Amino acid sequence: MDEILQITEKYDAEYVKDGITSIEEINRFATTFYRDVAEIYDCLTRIRNVKRNPTGFSLDDAPILGLLVRVWKLLKEIIKYYEQNNAEIIGILERPLIEASVVATHLMTSEGGIIEDYRRCSYKDHLRILRDLEAGSVFFESKAGKRLLESIREKMEIESLTPQDFGEQKRNRWRVQGKTFYDIFAEVVHADLYACTYGMMSGSIHGSWNETLDWYLIRNDDGSYSPNPFGHPADIRYVSPTIRFTNKPFRLWLQRIDAYGDDTERLLVWIERLNAALFMKFDEMYDG
Repeated sequence: MDEILQITEKYDAEYVKDGITSIEEINRFATTFYRDVAEIYDCLTRIRNVKRNPTGFSLDDAPILGLLVRVWKLLKEIIKYYEQNNAEIIGILERPLIEASVVATHLMTSEGGIIEDYRRCSYKDHLRILRDLEAGSVFFESKAGKRLLESIREKMEIESLTPQDFGEQKRNRWRVQGKTFYDIFAEVVHADLYACTYGMMSGSIHGSWNETLDWYLIRNDDGSYSPNPFGHPADIRYVSPTIRFTNKPFRLWLQRIDAYGDDTERLLVWIERLNAALFMKFDEMYDG
C-alpha cells in the first residue's frame, strides 16, 4: 500500500479545492485523478494474500486477473490520448475496457464452472486452425504457421485440453454459459445503459456510417460530403462514467483473493466519491 499512498497523499482538502475552481483547473485536476486511478488499479492487481497465494494465481483466478490488468492498461492508454487531445482513438479503446470490466464482474458473481467455460470459449478459432491443419493448409508448412501451431498446442496442453473437449461450448455457440454480451451487460450493469455506452461504441470498432459522419466526413452546404482530415478534441468528462464500470471488479477481486480490508475499502470508496463529485462539478460548470 506504500506505493498507493504516494499516489494519493497529494489529495488533501486544499489540493482538491484548488483543482475545481474553474473549467481549466477541473480539466487538469480530472486528468491527473484519472491517471492516478489507473496507477492505483495497477497496484491493486499486484496485491495478494501470501497465505492463499504464496506465488501466483491458479487457472480459476488467472482469467479474472488478466482482465483486470487489461482494464488498467487500457485506462492508462485512454488517459494518454486525452492528454494528446485525440478523441478518435479513445473511442476504440473504451469499448474493450468496458467489456473487460463487465466480464470480470460477471465471472466473479456467477457460479457453475463459469471460469472454465470462459477459458474454453476462447479456443473457438484455435480449433478452426487445427482443423485447417488437418485439411492440409500449406500455411502451416511456413515458419509463421509452425509458430502459431506450437503456441496453440502449448496453451491446450497446459489445460490438458483436446479438440474433443468443447462440446458444451459448441452447443452454446461459443458464448459463456450461452449468454450474449448484451445478456451479461444487462445482469451486471443494466440493459437500459447498453445502447448509450457499449452499444454505440461498436461504431468505433466496426466503422459504422454514424461513426463516419461524426469523425471522418464534412457535410457541405449543397449536401455533398468531403473528407475531414482534422482531429477531434477530447473531453475528459467522459471518463467519469467509465470509472463506474471499472471500480466494482477490483473490489470483487480483492474480496475473492482474501486481500480486502479497511484500507482497500476506504481507497475504493474514495475513488467512487471523488469521481462522483467531479461528475457533478462538471455538470455544474459546463453549459451543455
